[in-house]
Amino acid sequence: MIYKALLIYKVIFFRDQKISTEEHLNFARNFGSLEIHPFAPQKENFPEVLKITHDKDNRGKENTWHSDVTWRQEPSLGSVLRMIECPDYGGDTLFADMGAAYEDLPDEVKEKLDGAVAIHDFANFRKGLVKAGKTDEEIEAVNKKFPNPEHPVIRTHPDTKQKSIYVNRAFTQYIKDWDPDESKKMLNFLYSRASIPEYQCRFVWEPNSIAFWDNRACQHYAASDYWPNIRRVERVTIVGDRPY
Repeated sequence: MIYKALLIYKVIFFRDQKISTEEHLNFARNFGSLEIHPFAPQKENFPEVLKITHDKDNRGKENTWHSDVTWRQEPSLGSVLRMIECPDYGGDTLFADMGAAYEDLPDEVKEKLDGAVAIHDFANFRKGLVKAGKTDEEIEAVNKKFPNPEHPVIRTHPDTKQKSIYVNRAFTQYIKDWDPDESKKMLNFLYSRASIPEYQCRFVWEPNSIAFWDNRACQHYAASDYWPNIRRVERVTIVGDRPY
């Protein structure tokens, strides 16, 4: 029932879920194998749990529309995010239905994008590796482990078969074999679709709230409007498959 709801709504929410880390992991395992993020901080003794903490010394920077880890050859199926500590105001997360966004594209744009593929890259995380003092050799080893993947600009959902826009401002670099200016223009147009309110919902967090989203069909944006207050979340991510 939960997975069926996820396929219909792209993101589902749960309030008042005072659960343990083990219960968080077990819930996510109902939907697939769990992913270990290669760069982001992990919870001690729980490598599958991604810790995201922002405060006065570490301002939130997730305020960009994106799908998670599209720089992987097989990006995640979805994520289960649990609010541990939320600010008194702000810190909402917005979600955009990229299937609905695709459906509303002009027919000529759909035709032009049929078969188009885009190159994705983890450039934002690479900057973090440099900041963390990683050597050139260490960074090159990461580059080899995660070569820039090619993903379809328009993805077909493996379960619903619905098509959706599958490029995002955080990780997409360019459309392969397109003129650079034309690629940039088209990508900016597609990125802007996530910002249309009619495709969105906005979740106001409370402690022990959970969001479970389908990373294959929606994008999200974490509002960074609560500095210098504290916002702590824990995320468990489900392994996905190769987009087509």
